[in-house]
This record gives sequence, C-alpha cells and structure tokens, in this order.
Amino acid sequence: MSAPTVPEHLLSPSLALTLAFAAALAAGLLLRFWLASRQIRHVAMHRDVVPDAFAERISLAAHQKAADYTITKTRLGLIEMALGAAVLLGWTLLGGLDALNQILLEALGGGMAQQLVLLAAFAAISGLIDLPLSLYQTFVIEERFGFNRMTWRLWLADSVKGLLVGAAIGLPVAALILWLMGATGSLWWLWAWCFWMGFNLVLMVVYPTFIAPLFNKFQPLEDESLRARVTALMQRCGFSAKGLFVMDGSRRSAHANAYFTGFGAAKRVVFYDTLLRQLSPGEVEAVLAHELGHFKHRHIVQRVVVMFAISFAGFALLGWLSGQVWFYTGLGVRPNISFDPALASAPNDALALLLFMLATPVFTLFISPFFSRQSRKHEFQADAYAASQASGADLSSALLKLYEDNASTLTPDPVYVQFYYSHPPAAERLARMQPQKVVHP
Repeated sequence: MSAPTVPEHLLSPSLALTLAFAAALAAGLLLRFWLASRQIRHVAMHRDVVPDAFAERISLAAHQKAADYTITKTRLGLIEMALGAAVLLGWTLLGGLDALNQILLEALGGGMAQQLVLLAAFAAISGLIDLPLSLYQTFVIEERFGFNRMTWRLWLADSVKGLLVGAAIGLPVAALILWLMGATGSLWWLWAWCFWMGFNLVLMVVYPTFIAPLFNKFQPLEDESLRARVTALMQRCGFSAKGLFVMDGSRRSAHANAYFTGFGAAKRVVFYDTLLRQLSPGEVEAVLAHELGHFKHRHIVQRVVVMFAISFAGFALLGWLSGQVWFYTGLGVRPNISFDPALASAPNDALALLLFMLATPVFTLFISPFFSRQSRKHEFQADAYAASQASGADLSSALLKLYEDNASTLTPDPVYVQFYYSHPPAAERLARMQPQKVVHP
C-alpha cells in the first residue's frame, strides 16, 4: 500500500512535531545517560569507605554490597534506556505502529474489534520485548545479591494470573473508553476522564480484597503484643483500618516493606513477613508511624488530587490532539482517513491512545524532578510525625536496617537524587530525625 498524500498545509505542523519529538527523545536519553553515569561514578568512588555517620552501625561489607548492587542495577538501566529509546523510535517514526495498524485493518476492517486487537497486540509485543531484561533483573541480578526467592514455576503462575487479570479488567475498560471516544462527540474526553477517575477510585477499594490475594497470601497479624502496640498507635493518630495483615513477600523477594492499601472503609495495613523478621516491635511501630504521617498530613489525598488534575489535563489534550491529522503523521502513523474508501469509516481512537501514551513521557521527563522533590518533602514530614508519635531512635534504627537489608546505597550522587529519588537519602533523613520518645497517656 503506497503512502497517502497528506495535504500540503499539514506538512508544517507534522514536521514540527516530528522534530520536537526526536529532539526531546534525544535530549532525554542523553540526560538520563549522564545522570546514570554520575550515579555509577559517585557510588564507585565511595565504595571502599563507610560514611562517618554510619561507620558504627553499617559494616564495610554491607556498604560495599549496596554499592555493587546499585552500580549493577544502574548499568542494567543504561541498557534498558537504550532499548526503550530504540523501541519507541521503532513504534513511532520508523513506522512500527503504523504497520501493525495497517495489517490489522486489512485483516479485520475498521471497528471496535480491530481497535481492541491493536491495543492487545501492542501490549503483547511490548511485553515480549521487555521480557529478557526483566528476567535478567530477577533471576540474575536479584539472585546474585541474595534477594530473589522467585522460582520459575511461581514466575510463570504470576505471569498467567497477571495476563488474565489484565485482560479481564483492561479490555472492558479500553472498550468503554473507545466507545466514549466514538459516541459522545467533541467532549468525549470529559466523559472518559470521569469514567477513568471513577474506575481508579473503585480499584482502590477492590484491589486489596479481590486482586492482591490472587498473587499473595494475606493473614491477620497474629502477634498479640505487636497488634496491641500497633492498634494503640493508630488510635492515637486517629486512623482506622479494616485489618492488620501479614503478606508472604518472602515467597518472591528478601526485600522488606510495609504499606497501606485500599480506600475509605477498605483501608488495610500490610506488613511484609520479611519486615517483621528483621525489625523489633518498636521499630515496626516507628515504621508504621511514618506511614501514618502520610495519612495525617493528607499526602494521599494530595496525590489523588494531583492525579485527578494531571489526568484531566491529559485527557483534554488528547481530546484535541486526536482530531489533528498532524498528530498522527508527525509521529509516523497514517491516520484512518478517507484515502481508502474501504477504510474510510475506520476510527483512529486506539491509535490516538497509543501515540499519546508513547509520546507523553518523552516530554514530561523534564518536569519529573519537581514531583521527586515534592515526594521527598512528604517523606521528611512523615519522618517528623513518626518521631513525635513513636521513637525517633527506633525509626532511625529501622531505616538503617532496611537500607542495609535492601542494599540501598548510602552514597548516591546528589544530582541523581534531585532528579530521581522519591525518598531522601539515608544521611539526609537521619540528620533531620528527632531521636526522642514522646510518652502518651
């Protein structure tokens, strides 16, 4: 099939988008390579000496393990960046998405089925491309540093479950959004945004009860003394939860964590079993107090509001771009317009979704430090709250144990931190922490 003739007045915005996209992709790739190289050099430079602030509590062997783990993961990240940029170019300016769309149009014609198959095929191909590096991360790097507990059988089971759950949820959601795009006129994006936000809120309620148990076992916290301690803490903080649960995180990894999940009445407190094995009761209380600090400072609500605002702007922008022929041609795709009478009625909605999803991260990369900075600010606030409600000394001790057990480097590059880190480095967090115990009646 020969390429259709694009009206002359569309060449200029199309070319401008092509040049802007290529320039942003190249600039972003160079920036990320530079940052990763700084991180590797900085961590390697400080590998052989434990920082003075940690010399009495962190061994040289643990410090070196963290350095080696960080360097190894960052080097793999360099490969992922290069592959990701090449794949993105392949999908867009080199015509991969256009070719896939044309093949499916010829096989299925234009319609909802073709659009859903296009989305599914794109997801499947992208997943297969990412698979080798994902497996290398889990079964080579994580294994080498003693973190991997995943077996091939468990990995396969997780993959099948994830595929089935993704299809069961993703295909109906995609079908409804595509229907809204075609059936609700020029303000389709507003209806789609309302649906998307409602879906995310429902998912917050549904996920902890119905989806998460498909992948992990959640058992009620059985340690009565710890349960009483945690319950008292939550009562002091004015927090209520549906339950306290222990998750079998050790089935997959030696990394430890604790988190809140759910929304409204469905909120749950979840501890990894690895966390309970590594920390004392006082340290567990302090870690939970930190998480409660996010609740007290309304960080979760703030993040949901920001997500609503950003998604609103994104849907509005997509609503405009999806009607611009140059949006498609500028990113290497021939839109389904009336060049071929047999396909004249074929919608462009799935193409618009995919192109927007592919192009947006290229341009938003440069504002990510703002969100990282805001997240680090929230972590400092949660630390301060935890020190006021539990023990600053216990929180400090817990953080050091988690940094050591998770092989998190104590000496990250400062510029890399400013750009990427959602949590402050250990040295900054511990320097601000108040190590006193506040006694509550």
